[in-house]
Amino acid sequence: MIVPMLYPTPEPTAVDYEVLGRVDEMREALRHQVQANPAKWVLGLRKFLTADAVAASNSIEGFRVSTVDVQDLMAGEKDVDVSDENREETLAYQRMMTYVQTLHDAPDFEYSKGLLNALHWMLQGHRHTRNKVAGQWRRGPVYVTDAGSQRIVAYTAPEATELPALMDDLVDWLNADYTDHPLIRAAMAHLHLVSIHPWPDGNGRMSRSLQTLMIAREGVLAPEFSSIEAWLGRSLNTWSYYQELKRRGPTYRPDQDVSSWIRFNLTAYHQQAQAVQAEATRSAEVWELLLSFVAAKGLDERMVSALHDVAVHERVRRVRYEQAEGLSLQQAQRDLRDLVAAGLLESVGRTRARYYIEGPNFPERILEVARKPVTLTEPYPDALG
Repeated sequence: MIVPMLYPTPEPTAVDYEVLGRVDEMREALRHQVQANPAKWVLGLRKFLTADAVAASNSIEGFRVSTVDVQDLMAGEKDVDVSDENREETLAYQRMMTYVQTLHDAPDFEYSKGLLNALHWMLQGHRHTRNKVAGQWRRGPVYVTDAGSQRIVAYTAPEATELPALMDDLVDWLNADYTDHPLIRAAMAHLHLVSIHPWPDGNGRMSRSLQTLMIAREGVLAPEFSSIEAWLGRSLNTWSYYQELKRRGPTYRPDQDVSSWIRFNLTAYHQQAQAVQAEATRSAEVWELLLSFVAAKGLDERMVSALHDVAVHERVRRVRYEQAEGLSLQQAQRDLRDLVAAGLLESVGRTRARYYIEGPNFPERILEVARKPVTLTEPYPDALG
């Protein structure tokens, strides 16, 4: 028997196809919702979702920066209270993800070993050493240790000598014509790459980014709306993610059924689509409420951007407001001072580290709408039992 180099893609069950159909419906509805709303809240939502994906994917690897701090770092803020290491990892991943996002509609596109290594350099170049190379296949063994003990190996990746052939097969597979559903194919790409583990470090984030890129290349939704990284980054889901990978065994064994991996990813797609749809609906509703509010108060309409950030994301910094509205530093400072004077905002901190939260006069009804939690449904009925 010839052992396959890559995992065979399993045939989805009838229930899997039902879940896929519901995911497709939600993604199509979200596409229409976003396209029909050219308001500034859509741009803000795109930035938030990108920051949320970066924060979540990094958190899986132990680099913990909140989504709102990632947003500030992405806006160019210097005085964000994070460690130097977390700052570097956040900005590196954000730069790499920004490039991934630009590739979603790139003409004459193809996957290559050079592309994958270039993306890895963007992610890990700041950590490049002779013994731990970035942007090149690893030159020695690599082990994934057990979550409970660094002295116990949970997974041993293929030998370094096998990488050229494995990556040739993967690139050929990525570029091949296919009949599988794009979401299933993207899930398989994630599994292939993370199992081959071709680099000394950064394999998890690279695999999740490849999945995002493949979904985005499908063309239904922009990359910011396509990633499941935020879902994977929630603590219980992260634990399930590691358990699902652990099912594949302690060594690379592609001659096995990976149907459970497909089901796990379909659950992620389904629940992340619910979460993004709820976020879009909430953002749109809060924006409309704030438009009416500032008009009644005789405030400038541009102030809605600052108030919306505070309502939905719980704080705003001057730089983010300035960029959102294309203001000068002085205009942004004046607006924020006026909002503080009106009791709509309250400043926290001093000078460059200052940010703003809701003040005592911020309309309570709008905060209730902005911060009402959403209940996500489970796509597979038997998972409820």
